[in-house]
Amino acid sequence: MSTDDIQIRETKDSDFNNVMEIEKEAFESEDEAVLVAQLLEDKSAEPVISLLAFKKEEALGHILFTKAAIDGNTSSPLVYILAPLAVKPTHQRQGIGGMLINEGLNRLKASGAEMVFVFGPESYYPKYGFKQDAASMGFTAPYPIPEEHAGAWMIYSLSTGTTDGFKGRVVCADALNKPEYW
Repeated sequence: MSTDDIQIRETKDSDFNNVMEIEKEAFESEDEAVLVAQLLEDKSAEPVISLLAFKKEEALGHILFTKAAIDGNTSSPLVYILAPLAVKPTHQRQGIGGMLINEGLNRLKASGAEMVFVFGPESYYPKYGFKQDAASMGFTAPYPIPEEHAGAWMIYSLSTGTTDGFKGRVVCADALNKPEYW
């Protein structure tokens, strides 16, 4: 399949069932779908960037970026957390996840966001410019991450010099601020 026939757009309320279906299929459980539903209702996550990838009328992938902050910085830059990214298993490894990441990063940059964090596979996100071990750069995760997974906590800088002068623990939306997600 070529990615030429994939369209990406902002989700609408009427897309909720499509989003839930993608999350359940991609993760083979209800957990991420429940998290996404909670994040979409969570005022502390706003403004969110929620995107769907479609081929014709079929929803194939979803990505969610929720607002975060750097603890202890009164003038915290606008930062986001990418969680989760999901693509239906039958359409994985075809570039759809990358399209969703790139589109989301472009929209965040246009909105004035300066940094994006993700806790995810170390073999995947660096392909899209994420730098591993954000804690070593002064940005600790909302909950402690075991040392063997330190590289999975990553940062993407949307503007040059963003990380200068800002250090601290990343504070995420209430729905994501639970130890089981870290």
